[in-house]
Amino acid sequence: MAKKAKKQTARGRKQDRARVASGQGHEVRYEARKAGKSAGSVKKAVKKVGNSRKRVEQRLGSTMKKSLGTRPPR
Repeated sequence: MAKKAKKQTARGRKQDRARVASGQGHEVRYEARKAGKSAGSVKKAVKKVGNSRKRVEQRLGSTMKKSLGTRPPR
């Protein structure tokens, strides 16, 4: 008989969103685009300050929330 899946809680998802997984390409690209920096600089920031999204954003200098849907005019 198949094992019954555990019910997911909001706590687990919230904790996951508070971290930057430097091994996950899509998370690194998202954070790099959000901060206007390179993926390499995001990985260096994670290595330096840990994987807390808040500390990584502070390290990258992206404390302001930016819209990902629009680009600045050229």
